[in-house]
Amino acid sequence: MTVWDRPEPPNRPVPLDRERIVAAAMALADEGGLAAVSLRKVAARLDAGPMRLYGYISTKEELFDLMVDEVYAEVLPEEQPGDWREALRVLAHRTRRAALRHEWLADLLGGRPALGPNGIAVAEATLAALDGLAGVDTAMRAVETVSAYFTGAIRREIANVRAERATGLSTRDWQRASGPRMTKVLATGRFPALSKAVYDGTHVDAEESFATGLDWVLDAVAAKLAGPPA
Repeated sequence: MTVWDRPEPPNRPVPLDRERIVAAAMALADEGGLAAVSLRKVAARLDAGPMRLYGYISTKEELFDLMVDEVYAEVLPEEQPGDWREALRVLAHRTRRAALRHEWLADLLGGRPALGPNGIAVAEATLAALDGLAGVDTAMRAVETVSAYFTGAIRREIANVRAERATGLSTRDWQRASGPRMTKVLATGRFPALSKAVYDGTHVDAEESFATGLDWVLDAVAAKLAGPPA
């Protein structure tokens, strides 16, 4: 029986429910990442005994599942766009924005399918965007492809955000600090493609890079949905 199917115990002197427990856990994670979340710390935040939480949640993994499902409520748009490309684009961008609000989400994306009510609703909205445009197997591969792109892009962006915070250096400051070594390495002439990218390439911010890559992936999906030329 999953955590969503298991009934909650009756209230006791300090009122608890899964909603309050999840809110406390998310606040801890927003402040210090997943490492800051434990049932003991959540209980302390709620001024309750740790053993009481086990009536609502059996393991920390269940707590993480509930936290992810809560974030999926932020991902799901109020209205589903009619165009499939716009629908998938909106879901991808909303997932990115949710991950920037809750950096720990990046550590939990890409695993097994989310079985909470909000996660299931997001999966339905994602597949529904392609309903009638392709067979179910093609639609599933398309969804997996788009999801793999934005999951990887989000993880990379969050890793950069964490690196900036850990080092105190922005990406631009880090590039300046690394400049002398890169100049020396590229001056050897052994890395012409990299040199061209460094000196001639247009460097864009994370949001523009995400949007451009997503459009390219959607272009590829569109070509697959169109099928071979007649």
